[in-house]
Amino acid sequence: MSTPQSIQEQLQSLEPSAIIELFQLELTAAVNGIDETFYYHAGTNELSADVVFNGITYAAFPIEVDGFEVTTKGTLPRPSMRVANANSAISTLLVLYNPLQAKVTRIRTCKKFLDAVNFTGGTNATADPTAKFEDEIWYIDRVANENPQLVEFELVSKLDLTNLRLPRRQIVEHCPWEYRGKFCGYTGSTCYDLNDNETSAANDKCAKKLSSCQKRFGENATLPFGGFPGARLQI
Repeated sequence: MSTPQSIQEQLQSLEPSAIIELFQLELTAAVNGIDETFYYHAGTNELSADVVFNGITYAAFPIEVDGFEVTTKGTLPRPSMRVANANSAISTLLVLYNPLQAKVTRIRTCKKFLDAVNFTGGTNATADPTAKFEDEIWYIDRVANENPQLVEFELVSKLDLTNLRLPRRQIVEHCPWEYRGKFCGYTGSTCYDLNDNETSAANDKCAKKLSSCQKRFGENATLPFGGFPGARLQI
């Protein structure tokens, strides 16, 4: 997809509109343990509040990214995405869900093309959801750093991710097996939610943690847990 003419004109103008970076973090139940998409923007370029683009609200959140530049050395870029970890919010998310291979979409547009609701009076004659750079798709490859201040993810392209899938058994903290599937083997009638509390069949989900496996099979049983406890970087 080529860059729209409206974006090209902004870049070539003497007073271009500020470029806005938006991020979509997509988790899937099959890979990460939950089907949910989070929408963020870094709060830069004098935009400290939530913003709306193409009808989607992106929450202002302290995010810093770099390393997207393509070099001539023949290697694919491996960008870094650092997210504020206030009150251990991101660490808590990592305990509940496996972040590896989660899809990260980087969207860049100009401030003048944001939805009208972002502007005083709710009007913006230049709002245009199609006026943006080509979306960049990345995947979380590893947790590069985790401390009380921030969590840093290293991203890879889909091509690089494909090359990194050997060996087939990846060393990840969370269990990769499909819940109640062939390798999981749990067929019990007792159902649990993501916090390992008993629930109805409609809310039966596995948090992919060792404790979740123990809850279903018993702490002294031989567990089919497919993850590697302690593989993730700890604080």
